Amino acid sequence: MSENDIKIDHLAKLAALRLSEDEQPGVLADLRRIIAMVDAMGAVDVSGVEPLAHPLDATLAVRPDQVTEEVDRRRYQAGAPAVRDGFYLVPRAVA
Repeated sequence: MSENDIKIDHLAKLAALRLSEDEQPGVLADLRRIIAMVDAMGAVDVSGVEPLAHPLDATLAVRPDQVTEEVDRRRYQAGAPAVRDGFYLVPRAVA
């Protein structure tokens, strides 16, 4: 898309935005700056650069995967109006 082809009314409609006539030139100028920045980034030589999954070499500190609590299903289901085989029975919602 060329900068001259930007239809601000159409883009605003697609983005569900209401732009007044006064706001449109400013938004159009912002879009042109964004397109220029993307074009400049596309011109950078990245040959030999390995792609990264994340910009930082960080590892997550995760806790060990251990069971720490037991679920007492009978206690939780004691107040339910209808239970069978460990499942709650509810009225049919779809005919």
